[in-house]
Amino acid sequence: QVQLVESGGGLVQAGGSLRLSCAASGSIFTINSMGWHRQAPGIQRELVAGITSDGTTNYADSVKGRFTISRDNVKNTVYLEMNSLKPEDTAVYYCYAVHRTRWGSQAWYWGQGTQVTVSS
Repeated sequence: QVQLVESGGGLVQAGGSLRLSCAASGSIFTINSMGWHRQAPGIQRELVAGITSDGTTNYADSVKGRFTISRDNVKNTVYLEMNSLKPEDTAVYYCYAVHRTRWGSQAWYWGQGTQVTVSS
């Protein structure tokens, strides 16, 4: 089992910045990819950004140029630096990790979610 603990959400004014962190712990063999999804009320959960173990990143078009994802493979921690925040970025942000066991099987794990609220 892998546990994910998020931190860093909060309330910020439009144009401001926040940094989210997510640390994985437990019976970890290899974490292939990590990243963040978000879900706003009445809207389907969407991918915000992801990063593989070799550092390849991908972003939602809506956050490109404003958000930066990074990862510390030693600490099994992923970060999301969010700049130039907009009210439409308001959502619950969920960290995920794709864990691979020594036998090759994979499983997705999710954090509990952290609220990000951007006021106009």
